[in-house]
Amino acid sequence: MFLRRTKFVIAGLLCLVLTCGTTLLAQGTKPSANPTIENVPATENSPPSAVWEVLAGCLTLLLSAGFALIAGGMVRPKNSAHQFAVNLMIVPLAGCAVFLYGFALGWGNLAGGLAPPGWSRALGSDFGTLNHGLGIGSASESSPNAFAYALLGTKGFGLSGLNSSTIVPFFFLMTAYLIVGAIVATGAMAERCAWKNFVLYGFWVVVPLAIVANWIWGGGWLAQMGKNWNLGHGAVDFAGSGVIHAVAGAIGLAGTICMGPRLGKFVNRKPRAVPGHNVPYVVLGTLILLISWFGLTGGSILAGTDLKLGSIAVNTALGAFGGALASMFYLMFTMKRPDPTMMCNGLVAGLVSISAACAFVDPWAALLIGAVGGVLVVVSVLFWDKLEVDDPVGSISMHGAAGVWGLIAVGLFATGKVGAAWNGVVRDEYTKLSGGTDGARGLFYGDGSQLIAQLITAAVAIVFGFVAAYIFFKLSELITPLRVSRDLEFRGLDGSEMGTLAYPDFALKSTTLDA
Repeated sequence: MFLRRTKFVIAGLLCLVLTCGTTLLAQGTKPSANPTIENVPATENSPPSAVWEVLAGCLTLLLSAGFALIAGGMVRPKNSAHQFAVNLMIVPLAGCAVFLYGFALGWGNLAGGLAPPGWSRALGSDFGTLNHGLGIGSASESSPNAFAYALLGTKGFGLSGLNSSTIVPFFFLMTAYLIVGAIVATGAMAERCAWKNFVLYGFWVVVPLAIVANWIWGGGWLAQMGKNWNLGHGAVDFAGSGVIHAVAGAIGLAGTICMGPRLGKFVNRKPRAVPGHNVPYVVLGTLILLISWFGLTGGSILAGTDLKLGSIAVNTALGAFGGALASMFYLMFTMKRPDPTMMCNGLVAGLVSISAACAFVDPWAALLIGAVGGVLVVVSVLFWDKLEVDDPVGSISMHGAAGVWGLIAVGLFATGKVGAAWNGVVRDEYTKLSGGTDGARGLFYGDGSQLIAQLITAAVAIVFGFVAAYIFFKLSELITPLRVSRDLEFRGLDGSEMGTLAYPDFALKSTTLDA
C-alpha cells in the first residue's frame, strides 16, 4: 500500500512539473525590457558591502546552533553531550582549516577564472590579487593563471598577501559557508564516531568542500562548461545546494558506510527505529535554521543594497514552506501520521533545494522546488534504511539528495531574467530573445543545455565528495580508530569519550547498600 501511494504522489509531482514547464514554453518567456526588479541581474550596479558580508556570515554561523539542536535531539541521551561537543568543535576545526588552506584552494585564483558577476565588483580593485592557481591549458596569453580548465587556487594560504578591506569580509563569509558543509556530514556519523578521528576529520573536511567550491564558485572547470562546451552558463549554484550540501551529503554517506550501522539499528536485515531523545530540540533547531538560512542565500548576493535581495529572501522562505507542507501531507497520505522530526527534515530539505536556484526562479517555482524536496527527503530516508545505511539525523537525505535536486531545479526553472554574463557566458541569440538579458535559463525557458550542465555538476559533486571521503576515512583509520568499541558504544559516548554526562541524574550507577 505504501509503495502504491508513493508512486502516485511522485507521478503527480512529475506531472505538475512537466505541465507547468510546457505551459510556460507555450506562452513564451520574453520578459519586459524595462529595468524593473524582475530583470535586474543579481549584483549588478551594487556597491561593495563589507557590512552585509559580515552580517550574513554571522547569520550563517548561527546555523551551527540549529544543527547542534537537531543532531543533539536526534541521538539518545547517553550520546547527547558527545554530539553537542561535535557540533561545537567542528566550527573552530573547520574554520582554522579554511584560514590555513581552504580559502586559497577555493578562491585563490578567482581573478584567473570565470567568477559569478558581481563578485569582482564586490571585491573592487583587490579582485585582481586572487590570481594564482593550477589548471590545464591557457585561456589567455597575457595571463599565465587564466586556464582553459581551472582546477585549484594557490594564493592566500593563511590569508597571506590578501589582508585587504574587501577580501577579508569576503573570506569571513566563505568561511562560514564551508563550516556549514563540515557540520552537515557529522550528523550521518552520530552515536559511534570516535573523538580522535573526528578531530582529524575536522581539519580535513574542508579539502573536498574547497575544491568543489573552486570548480563552481572560484571560476573552475565546472563554471567554464558554458564557455568551453556551450552548456548553458556552466555550473550555476547560487547559494550552495551543490557546493555545500550535495558534497557534504556524499561525505556523510562515505563515513556512514565506512563505520557501519549503530548497534541494534538493523535486526535480521530490517531497520529498527532508534528514536531521538528530544523532539522539541529538533523543532527549535529547525526554526533557527529557517531564520539563519537567509544569511546563506542572501549573503551570496554580496551586497545588501542589491534589488534582488528581496526576491531571494521570498524564494528562500517559499522553498522552506513548500518542503515542510509537502512532507507533512505526504506523511499523512502514506503513513497516516505526520512525524514532527520528518516534517523538520522536510523544511530543511526545502531550504537546501531552493539554495541553488533562489536568485533565478519565480516564486511559484520556488514553492514547487521546495515541495519536491520535502517529499524527496522522506522517500530518501526510507530508501537508505532499506539499504542498511544508518543515518541517525537524516543528513544524507536532507542535504545530499535535496542538494542534487536543487542543482537540477536550476536547469529546469531558471527564467533567464537574472545572472547576465554568469560565468562569462553572453549569447546573442538569447539576448535578443529576452529583451537584452541572457541570464541563467532552464529547460522550461528554452535552454536544455543548462540542465545538462547541472546534471554534470551534481554527478561530479556527489562522486568526488564520496570518493575523497571514502579514501580519507580508510586512511585515517590507520592512524586512529574510526569507530568506538562495541562496549563503549553500548555504554554511551558521553561518559566514555567525553567524561561528562548530558543527563547525569538518569545514568545507571553501581551502588553498595549499607549494612
